[in-house]
Amino acid sequence: MLVVISPAKKLDWAPRETEMTTPDFGEDALALVKTARDLTPGDLKKLMHLSDSLANLNHERFRDYAAEPEIEALRPAALAFAGDTYQGLDASSLDPEEMDYAQDHLRILSGLYGVLRPRDAIQPYRLEMGSRLKTSRGKSLYDYWGDQLSQALNAQGETTGAEVLVNCASQEYFGAVDPKALKLRVITPQFLEDKDGAPKVVSFYAKRARGAMARFIVTRRITDPEGLRDFDLGGYAYDEHRSTPDQPVFIRPYSNAA
Repeated sequence: MLVVISPAKKLDWAPRETEMTTPDFGEDALALVKTARDLTPGDLKKLMHLSDSLANLNHERFRDYAAEPEIEALRPAALAFAGDTYQGLDASSLDPEEMDYAQDHLRILSGLYGVLRPRDAIQPYRLEMGSRLKTSRGKSLYDYWGDQLSQALNAQGETTGAEVLVNCASQEYFGAVDPKALKLRVITPQFLEDKDGAPKVVSFYAKRARGAMARFIVTRRITDPEGLRDFDLGGYAYDEHRSTPDQPVFIRPYSNAA
């Protein structure tokens, strides 16, 4: 079983004493950076709906992105991202064997890097998958990546013997995975908060729960979709009546939200 998550806009660039690996799509990332360097801060502000300060910051990041960076400029992807999903994943608390398992079974979809392993070394960036950045391959990052992400996931599925992909990524990011090219069965968990008997998705909590599900799969070494039903982190419980085989639903009382 493989599991995919989205990256985060927020980064944690604290020094990390850990092994790092080289992203598979590093050359594609560098080509995107070269395209983005031609954009002004104003262009970036419009492209990703940024404030002036964030537009300037990311203009500097693209300018400073190095083809052969110093090790001090790099961080492992699973520890560098710091948004809600990564609070649920809590990669820094995984032991070495769990991180080894994550390296083979967890993937991060990225607008810049395509597909990342947890230990893949990244430079600071922000480039959302939904950005309509024009390149030689088309009018958007979906055009740019084409079926490459699906093929990479297929290849890892063959390597690990996985037949199932658990989609814990957002619609924006999983939309870059070409369903026609993907050979793996896709299971997309849904996480609901039950307030006054009316369960609904609350984005903030759902993001954290998706990261927690990825952690659950890694730490429990889940290989059978039936094993997902045991997910109980954060107070969630499997709801058999609302679930389907490819969309298991997990609910918790809103009072348990934290």
